[in-house]
Amino acid sequence: MYYSNGNYEAFARPRKPEGIEQKHAYIIGGGLAGLAAAVFMVRDAQMPGENIHILEELPVAGGSLDGEKRPGVGYVIRGGREMENHFECLWDMYRSIPSLEIPGASYLDEYYWLDKDDPNSSNCRLIHNRGDRVPSDGKYGVEKFSKYIVKLVLTSEDELEGKTIGDWFPDEFFDTNFWMYWSTMFAFEKWHSLIEMRRYCMRYIHHIDGLPTLSALKFNKYNQYESMTKPILAYLQDHNVDIQYDTVVNNVLVDTSNDKKIAKKILLTKDGKDEEIVLTDNDYVFVTNGSITESSTYGDQNTPAPITHSLGPSWKLWENLSYQDADFGHPDVFCKNVPDRAWFISATATLKNRKLAPYFERLTKRSLYDGKVNTGGIITVTDSNWMLSFTIHRQPHFKDQKPDETVVWIYALYSDTEGNYIKKRVVDCSGKEITEELLYHLGVPVDDIEGYAENDVNTVPVYMPYVTSYFQLRKKGDRPAVVPKGSQNLAFLGNFAESPTRDTVFTTEYSVRTAMEAVYTLFNVDRGVPEVFDSVFDIRQELRALYYLSDKKTLPEMDLPVPKLAAKTALRKLKGTWIEEILKEQHLLD
Repeated sequence: MYYSNGNYEAFARPRKPEGIEQKHAYIIGGGLAGLAAAVFMVRDAQMPGENIHILEELPVAGGSLDGEKRPGVGYVIRGGREMENHFECLWDMYRSIPSLEIPGASYLDEYYWLDKDDPNSSNCRLIHNRGDRVPSDGKYGVEKFSKYIVKLVLTSEDELEGKTIGDWFPDEFFDTNFWMYWSTMFAFEKWHSLIEMRRYCMRYIHHIDGLPTLSALKFNKYNQYESMTKPILAYLQDHNVDIQYDTVVNNVLVDTSNDKKIAKKILLTKDGKDEEIVLTDNDYVFVTNGSITESSTYGDQNTPAPITHSLGPSWKLWENLSYQDADFGHPDVFCKNVPDRAWFISATATLKNRKLAPYFERLTKRSLYDGKVNTGGIITVTDSNWMLSFTIHRQPHFKDQKPDETVVWIYALYSDTEGNYIKKRVVDCSGKEITEELLYHLGVPVDDIEGYAENDVNTVPVYMPYVTSYFQLRKKGDRPAVVPKGSQNLAFLGNFAESPTRDTVFTTEYSVRTAMEAVYTLFNVDRGVPEVFDSVFDIRQELRALYYLSDKKTLPEMDLPVPKLAAKTALRKLKGTWIEEILKEQHLLD
């Protein structure tokens, strides 16, 4: 497996690997990573679909790419996916997945046209004082802390092991607009891994100006399951891929002798019966290790989601693998000792009618009912004790919604504090109580809050014990390599596998990237995996970031760590040069 850049290999079809018809693949986990692995096996490794077996513990595929109407409970989306232009592997896959909406088009075509016709943007990113928009001048208030960000990017990951975000930045940094935008958009908290913060800074430097407006983001037409999962399932079904639901894999027995790692047997439970699959030299195993939505519990309008810390099957499988070889990672780092303050709860509120629409529309300056971008991403309540955020995507968010219904996704970044209106922790709240807290922050008159929450909204809370476990403090080796050293037929998939590219976890791109790397490596696919977008190596993007992190100051206005006279002399010498042109293009010179 190797990496490529540019469109030369992006448009090429690889030759069929020798002997691929005799090989079989067992993919453990039917989330995006597992489904993507199957797509790349069919499309690029050219393996017969009937030789591919997806073993999924749930009765439905998609993993975290979910969206359902729970009988007797209501609509539920556990999270949302923020995507951008440079998800190279994701778009590489979806260009080959037929659209279910537009005959003759790919899903990438559908998505591209949708974004062209209705580009994303936010008209209101922050509110406070019970529904007032926070005035925005586009400034981050981070100029005096920009040196910490620059130093972070320039420091190697090896030097950052064991450090949290809170260890690196001074306390005042966490009061800036930049941190408010950053932390609520990506779900970062002060105790999270500094390594992950660094990766995000480097990966998305080209979007530095888009934090207040979220203009860089792209969203689906419907919820994740209907928009993103169903087209892949249709593609795999058309190619006769075998998907086995309600199948729990308990362990994969691996021979680790002679400096090799060879998967020999899969132990599973299906329909309440223990079974085993004995693997031959032509069998390959792809394991999705861990899951952020594993062990989710559901409440309803009148009942909180039960608090749990039980390990689900994907975590137990990873534990059993880790006991066999240190190269298989250390799951306890991610699924144990999660702080009480962490994000655990999201909720899906369904507005049953138009009564509450004015409270949202006065913030967004958009109709809830025109089928177009609405909030354009999250709106965060800056003075919320829970650090509450909510978003309304294009409606209908589910194809079977009634015309006047609106689905709102809500999440609370802090789980250990009482609300401003509801004097409980969010983890102890029913759907109705979470609605009441949101309505309070929207400025609904206090005397009307309970009535609206009782009669006009149905809200379903979900407790997810591992939803931010990607960002736990970790060190090298805690996540297994996509293909561990010496592995002959075993690979790991998803956001708890370590890609050599150091891409950012908690993204759809990372799930698909690990799948592509795993399939291309084990089946010797002669086509390059697209490398991560190289914005951090682009001097223009770095200068642009400097401009915005300095709150739109030009170079002469900045407090640079050089004598004023020396700075003026240097700028004079740049006059009439290509460098001066670049500085002007990035607004650093008038």
